[in-house]
Amino acid sequence: MRDLSAFTLAGYDKGRGRLTQALWFAVMNLVFSTWWCPARLRVALLRAFGATIGENVLIRHRVRVLWPWKLTVGDHTWIGEGAWLLNLEPITLGAHVCVSQEALLCAGGHDHRAADFRYRNAPIHVEDGAWVAARATVLAGTRVGRHAVVGAGAVLHRDLPALTLHTADGTRRPVEEPT
Repeated sequence: MRDLSAFTLAGYDKGRGRLTQALWFAVMNLVFSTWWCPARLRVALLRAFGATIGENVLIRHRVRVLWPWKLTVGDHTWIGEGAWLLNLEPITLGAHVCVSQEALLCAGGHDHRAADFRYRNAPIHVEDGAWVAARATVLAGTRVGRHAVVGAGAVLHRDLPALTLHTADGTRRPVEEPT
């Protein structure tokens, strides 16, 4: 039987103190995710809170990032409106990556077999040229290969090889490298 009263944060490091966490939540909710915040300011805010962000990165409004200091984004990457980067562990997006509207990259979870429901978190890595399409979900511990595509509405729970499409019904097929 699950005993949620036994749950603790054991083994989970948020990476910054409570003051920094609170300040980020205020900035994220009052400025960063708003429609009126310029994309350049979003990038600057993430960098100010410890994210490593490449050149010419586009981050749309309503994007949520749990911990900026656990985020790395390569050059020319786009993060679409309403995307959620739930990075309890590091999330790395390569260059020329597209994370589309309302996609979820979830680097955290719980061990359903443990009575105390302890965390089972792991990093996510999205390699150069990959595309996580609209409302797709990428779960903890997965790697999206170079130029791979996580199709709209798909759930990815294991590594996706380079140049492979993973569809919402779980099928996989090869895709051609972009020219």
